[in-house]
Amino acid sequence: MPQLALYTFGVLKAPLADPSPVPRAFIDGAGAVYQEIERHPGYLGHAEAPAGYRGTHFDADWGAWGDFGVPAWYAKGRTRETIAFAASLSLWTGLRPAFGAVYTGLHRGALNRRLDWFERTGHPPYVFWWVGEGGTATWQDGVSKLEHLHAHGPAPYAFTFPHAYAPDGTRDETRAGGRGPKTTAHG
Repeated sequence: MPQLALYTFGVLKAPLADPSPVPRAFIDGAGAVYQEIERHPGYLGHAEAPAGYRGTHFDADWGAWGDFGVPAWYAKGRTRETIAFAASLSLWTGLRPAFGAVYTGLHRGALNRRLDWFERTGHPPYVFWWVGEGGTATWQDGVSKLEHLHAHGPAPYAFTFPHAYAPDGTRDETRAGGRGPKTTAHG
């Protein structure tokens, strides 16, 4: 059965190492958000650096998730002191479970504060795609899909909640949140 991959990428207003309240509030809440998401029905797993790892995202061993990468438009730092982004890569059983995890609970509260923490970049903050049974989503896939979504818009290759596609490449005409059929061809 295909699995749904979700890659998120946001540019923070200040580096993660900055002691100011902006990144601290984001970082302080992240652990509890991940713990809640991990318990959500339909969650299959996410990319994690090894326990206790203190290097950068770029030199961590991500195992089957592959080498870490960022979109070409990310222009801030890449060292431990200057990294100013938040990224995630996860797998789900489908669109409805992912929607439920993103738009409820602690993550919903974090979304409500996103403008406090993240810059408006003009780029999509997330992208979905289907991974075949036994396949693996990689960081490089996520970067490629996000850049494709920005350049070309939603397609079966890379899509969003409002413009979703089924594993067979057809438009998914049901809303992820269970609110019934979409009313327009564009979501």
